[in-house]
Amino acid sequence: MADRGPDRRAGRREVLIGLGCAAALGTAEVLRPRHLMSVMPPGRKLADLVPRKFAGFAEGGAGDIVVPRVEGSLVATLYSDLLTRLYLPDGRSDPSIMLLVAYGPAQTDLLQLHRPEICYPALGYQIVDRSLSVLDCGAAGQIPAVNLTAAEGGRVEDIIYWTRVGNELPRSFGEQSWARLRESIAGQVPDGTLLRASAVRSGTEPNFDVIRSFLQSLVVSLPRASGPVIVGR
Repeated sequence: MADRGPDRRAGRREVLIGLGCAAALGTAEVLRPRHLMSVMPPGRKLADLVPRKFAGFAEGGAGDIVVPRVEGSLVATLYSDLLTRLYLPDGRSDPSIMLLVAYGPAQTDLLQLHRPEICYPALGYQIVDRSLSVLDCGAAGQIPAVNLTAAEGGRVEDIIYWTRVGNELPRSFGEQSWARLRESIAGQVPDGTLLRASAVRSGTEPNFDVIRSFLQSLVVSLPRASGPVIVGR
């Protein structure tokens, strides 16, 4: 009688491969996003949601704002809305604050928020310092943020930023990826926002205190409709 061992082993392998494929397909089906999660109010733009004047600061001038957007590139497809403004302090010697807010309607593997750690070096800057922080915005809550210092030639720029993916505020690319995964498991493609405030040093002292005060005042003064877009629900 012929040895049927090899046939049985081959059959078992085929069964295991089939089960593995079925499990992979089941996992892919679970993770397949079904709904676009957008918190941007219909017909509104970032310019409508971010106040031009609030406690101690008012919009004024153009400023030399580092903008990563390049028309015709992949970066240009990441954001459906991009806001840049220069804010001047009222009657104080504090430096002006450069604000950039970028909104992306769908955070996917190919299209996701570009963090300043990527954008600044792409434009010739060197990131010379990075640390994590938390902005205490009183009744508006606490916002996990990132502090950066970027330098290019004689220009040194201090930066505080945060990102929102769905209802989460990830502070690293890894946390950002996990946030998208959790939304995918829930069957949703999340939208996202990047908010960045910065100031150019006039001497050797960092500008983080004035940037932090600016952001805290901004968050507190946001209209009700702006909250979900800027800092999540």
